[in-house]
Amino acid sequence: MFERHRYPRVIILQAVYFKLRFTLSYRDVEELMSIRGIKVDHSTIQRWVFKFSKEVEKKVLSHLLDKNLKVQLFFNSKRPMT
Repeated sequence: MFERHRYPRVIILQAVYFKLRFTLSYRDVEELMSIRGIKVDHSTIQRWVFKFSKEVEKKVLSHLLDKNLKVQLFFNSKRPMT
């Protein structure tokens, strides 16, 4: 999925995450990435968001579900008070 892109997978996912997680404009994300030393245009970030937002959403949801399941298992495994 990321093979033909100029930037590594980590950089693309970080830019998409910034856009989806925080209420930032594409130009704000471009500025954040430039602060980190990554030169990328805001229109490129927009294309990445359109293309990769489903993947990021799946990863975040699966992480939250796993975390929620672990919490439920922890509380269910406690012995009942007598």
